[in-house]
Amino acid sequence: MSRLVRFVLAGGVGFVADAAALWLLLAVTPLGPFVARVLSIGFALCVTWQINRHLTFSPSSRGVAQEGARYGGVGIATSIVNYLIYCAILFALPALPPLAALAVASPVAMALSFLGYSRLVFDR
Repeated sequence: MSRLVRFVLAGGVGFVADAAALWLLLAVTPLGPFVARVLSIGFALCVTWQINRHLTFSPSSRGVAQEGARYGGVGIATSIVNYLIYCAILFALPALPPLAALAVASPVAMALSFLGYSRLVFDR
């Protein structure tokens, strides 16, 4: 159970990194909420890989490049789900702030991520 708690904490840090990057990109660049979100997801994915690698699961027996590729594969798959939910929310409710859409979409992706990371990336 402690691994799940650590994963949720790592996800919380990833969420903050994602939200901060999205907010910053929207505030200081001409990027809209859809392009900015792609970049913020990428940033959050890098942050959570390091946290999950060192604190949640510990490094796998694979090399860093292979582990990173697997993490990226799972992360991209779950990020697509996250992004599609985010976009659907913003299209359905265009007045909703992008950070609110991020807050709704992220928990779904977090659940899928735990399953993928624990079984495909950091399995022993």
